[in-house]
Amino acid sequence: MAWCLDISGKTYKMKKIILSLSFLLTFVAVTNAQGFRLGAKAGANLTKLSGIPFKEEFDLGYHLGGFAEIDFSKKLGIQPEVLFNQVNAKRSSGFNSIYTNLSNPAATSDIKLSYLSIPILLRYNVGKMLTLNAGPQFGILVDKHETLLENGQEAFKNGDFGMVGGVTINLKALRVYGRYNIGLANINDVDNSDQWKNQQLQLGIGLKL
Repeated sequence: MAWCLDISGKTYKMKKIILSLSFLLTFVAVTNAQGFRLGAKAGANLTKLSGIPFKEEFDLGYHLGGFAEIDFSKKLGIQPEVLFNQVNAKRSSGFNSIYTNLSNPAATSDIKLSYLSIPILLRYNVGKMLTLNAGPQFGILVDKHETLLENGQEAFKNGDFGMVGGVTINLKALRVYGRYNIGLANINDVDNSDQWKNQQLQLGIGLKL
């Protein structure tokens, strides 16, 4: 849990509790599962970082990884996933005006961050072809392509936390899905003057193995 060490107080404790309960729920569901399926998935991200340093627009990225479908009844189940998740954004002119002493003049306006994302989603099967998904998502920052800061300083926290909601269309072994991910944690590691949060729309396809 080293990636959470920069999160303190009640926020850190709450995230630790939610993560522990999510893994406990996954374990209980697996041991009592009526159906268990594995699969691979890939798709596109439209991501926006909210906060003064960033442009208020969505940028294109991608995600890929694997998932498990664990059903403990015809209607209910859970869907844990592990995804490599690329987050792209652009700097705004407001960055230089606020962080004058920290701004890296050699940095480009493009920001590229890579997360190992772990959504643990509730599955509600409306019918054989339609599934609703919702649940928490935990993110570990694995690649800081653009730190925004000079002298080796880091701009982004190592962990992120958010909620996911979406819908999946089941076409035999094929999965077609759309989701909205909203970040709840402040990923600003510079100071507390501005809240930086992720917003992301995901569209993709999956294949049940």
